[in-house]
Amino acid sequence: MPLDWRLQCLPPLLLLFLTIPSWVPHCSATPTALVGINYGRVGNNLPPPSAVPPMLASLGIGRVRLYDTDPAVLRAFANTGVELVVGLADRCVEGVTTPDGAMAWIKGNIQPYVPATKIAMITVGNEVLTGNNTGLARLLLPAMQSLHDALATCGLSTISVTTAHSLAILATSYPPSTTYFRKDLLPLICPILTFHAKTCSPFLINAYPYFAYVAQPNHVDLEYVLLEPNYGGILDNGTGLTYPNMLLAQVDAVYHAINAAGGDSAKTIEVRISETGWPSAGDSSEPGASPENAAKYNSNVMRLIAQNKGTPLRPGVTLRAYVFAMFNENQKDGPTSERNYGLFKPDGTPAYPLGYSLPVDNSTGGTHGSGTSGGFGYGANSTIGPPDDGYYSISGAIAERWPWQRVVGGAITACALGALLLLF
Repeated sequence: MPLDWRLQCLPPLLLLFLTIPSWVPHCSATPTALVGINYGRVGNNLPPPSAVPPMLASLGIGRVRLYDTDPAVLRAFANTGVELVVGLADRCVEGVTTPDGAMAWIKGNIQPYVPATKIAMITVGNEVLTGNNTGLARLLLPAMQSLHDALATCGLSTISVTTAHSLAILATSYPPSTTYFRKDLLPLICPILTFHAKTCSPFLINAYPYFAYVAQPNHVDLEYVLLEPNYGGILDNGTGLTYPNMLLAQVDAVYHAINAAGGDSAKTIEVRISETGWPSAGDSSEPGASPENAAKYNSNVMRLIAQNKGTPLRPGVTLRAYVFAMFNENQKDGPTSERNYGLFKPDGTPAYPLGYSLPVDNSTGGTHGSGTSGGFGYGANSTIGPPDDGYYSISGAIAERWPWQRVVGGAITACALGALLLLF
């Protein structure tokens, strides 16, 4: 998703500080809640950060992904128990590739706020590998490694370092069992997989079934992309697993791509959904963007994640997801849909009524690590067979439909065998 990083690189003293009032309640969800939300602030009419924790409490959400480290926002979440993922802007990546740069960033943007503010993870850039800056892509892993080392030096090794990827990193994605990463990206992805395996940090993906529907609305079943619970499912003949919705197929497609990259140690890598959502309004060229469909999709995402089933391929691995987004953001670029992903309007009222309420504790703990295929409600019986033309494809080819989504360019050399990782 296009992001605004305007505040990320400003010195902390130049930013306004906003402390949280003492009356703000703790979020009713536990810190291990499986469902989170993306809190973007690309708007000029949004409520102050201090108003957000009570709104989260009304949803039962205990995890939030931020796209920067704005002091006012970090202070607003102090002593709330809400677990945060914070972001480092693309344009700041180069500055943290050195030990001194990374240490300065950690001391200025993370260390002053913990432990009062519960920061669990740092995302370095957003969809960097599928952007149009190949030089930045080559700096991604050095930045991640330097930040990881700086956190360890500061005694903050419980904070993970990762990055979020677009599904455009996939060369093919249907059926999931045949998925593999783009060959031009393997020299960059393989070392990143090694990093994740060594640091036990998750592999993040921004997954939007909505994009697949907009690309081919006459060929993709709306119930499949809306995650409707009564949909019969799609059979992957390669594994015998049935996919009741496209979101689970997207996640397992990434697991299969990791497996195809090679190496035993990758079986410990967990895939998480860093963004997923559905717009409540769109242009005439954006079918399916409506309050009704947005309510169905986001309600079904919450229901799916709260069930703690994992995926058909990895039922024993807890699936976590961050819904996009908290608010409709009126200053985002692109088509109308880009400004209408929020669960809330800027005035704090719901954009539409959700059809599902999270339980007070929507987590059962889960398992970190590898799982086995089959079981947990994902059987091999399907009422709908896979299409011959592959129109359920969820690969990055979909992204090329939208010019504001960055697609990587340029050739990159082959991945060294020593960096390859296997998922199993």
